[in-house]
Amino acid sequence: MPLAAPPFAFLPGAAASPVILHVPHSAREIPADVRAGIVLDDRALERELDHIVDAHTSELAAEAARSARVVPWRFVNRLSRLVVDPERFPDEREEMLAVGMGAVYTRTTHREELRPAETDPQPLIARYFRPYARAMTEAVAQRLAVVGRAVIIDVHSYPSAPLPYELHGEGPRPAVCLGTDPFHTPPGLVAAAREAFGDVGMDSPFSGTYVPLEFYGRDPRVSALMVEIRRDTYMTEPGGPAGPGIHTLARALAALVDALD
Repeated sequence: MPLAAPPFAFLPGAAASPVILHVPHSAREIPADVRAGIVLDDRALERELDHIVDAHTSELAAEAARSARVVPWRFVNRLSRLVVDPERFPDEREEMLAVGMGAVYTRTTHREELRPAETDPQPLIARYFRPYARAMTEAVAQRLAVVGRAVIIDVHSYPSAPLPYELHGEGPRPAVCLGTDPFHTPPGLVAAAREAFGDVGMDSPFSGTYVPLEFYGRDPRVSALMVEIRRDTYMTEPGGPAGPGIHTLARALAALVDALD
């Protein structure tokens, strides 16, 4: 079944901006042919989407982009991470494979069956994962060519209470968690985020950040930070509407963008 829109979008910002707001997990859409490979009934699937989707993060990033002094670029996934998760490794280096949540998930947030364990992930990786990775690589390369640097701000959210799939859910769950990388997250980027968001936690309950593999660990001109926002600060959990907190967070994200530009 053809998609009504492309599976991802690279939305233009100001020519001089090095910032890319990356929003990989905000969507609920699953193409019908992909849905056919999921064993959950419709009600259970909607419940799983309530838990797994970083709800309203695309709206948060859009509001921040409108508010920023220099408009950042945005790379937005329009498909659910239950199609493919563009931030997982497509091979066995990814520890989330241990809970059935590699590039193509076979288990749910509650460790129940999502797809049969013997599902071949390669067709979905070829159709969705690799084109996304190429496009994100090209987006970063474009910013490097034009501006000489690229700053990826990965916009995520997470539930106020840990879900069974979390491998490191026993740690602190601050209102805003910053995920860092030892090579790609310079101290100045962390300092700017602290200034923008105020009281933040570091690398708990989630750590790391997203950089396309072509640049990962190789190109210091590419810096990156993951911003994980606890959902009860801006929405009704799970999967409910956004509240006024989303506007406060959008202003903070815009302030971070302005500091980087």
